Amino acid sequence: MIKTIWITGASSGIGEALAEQWSCANATLILSGRNWPELERVGEACSKLGSVTHIVPFDLTNEVEITEAVSKVQSIAERIDILVNNGGVTQRSLIIDTSQDVNRRIMEIDFWGHVNLTRLILPFMIRTGGGTIVVMSSLSGLFGFPQRSMYCAAKHALHGFFETLRLEHYRDNIRVTMVCPGRIKTNISFHALTSTGTEHGVMDKGQLNGVAVEKCAAIIAKAVKKRRKQVIIGKADKLMPYFKRFVPWLFYSIALRIDPTG
Repeated sequence: MIKTIWITGASSGIGEALAEQWSCANATLILSGRNWPELERVGEACSKLGSVTHIVPFDLTNEVEITEAVSKVQSIAERIDILVNNGGVTQRSLIIDTSQDVNRRIMEIDFWGHVNLTRLILPFMIRTGGGTIVVMSSLSGLFGFPQRSMYCAAKHALHGFFETLRLEHYRDNIRVTMVCPGRIKTNISFHALTSTGTEHGVMDKGQLNGVAVEKCAAIIAKAVKKRRKQVIIGKADKLMPYFKRFVPWLFYSIALRIDPTG
């Protein structure tokens, strides 16, 4: 059975890799993000791999655009089998230096955008038989980390909201997979927001040496297929949640020594 999959943040990074991953299974893809030309590029590549693709651009911070996107998706798709809440932005700034405007912007993109989109498409998914909601959290959604205050806050909030959604709508055949990547080789650090809202503009060393994005996408696709509730992805960094839970003194010892931009 051909699945219909809606991916936000599909113009690059993990979103793009997931689109290509599911294209190989001939899924029908709905690709969203703000960058129309890049979405078209990804769409063309996915079409060559065997997928039918639709481009539905919108801004996660704009509730009107989200509402319009949901209406458009319902007009072109009979159902949504998988919704991937992937769009987002990270941070490179200390709490004491960060303006409230930057704090709010991060929370709007990384939390409220996904909440608003999911809230609006959820009745359609339930009405058409259910589906899986994939939520792109982070290792930073499982513990705090320097220079990521609002990013961590947004990711922690995603866990609270979507774990509740999982319980409330289990009988409606709605499943939720929380994805917690560590350092993945994408350009996310380059576009991270600084204390003033400008881009970090640097590819962090840890990001550069992270897990290949194609491998990350394959792990996510496998987790969704197996209906896993949570998947942690990374190299040595994926041990940190376990250290935090079982050997907290070791977690804090390591966290205090790690270069947050390294």
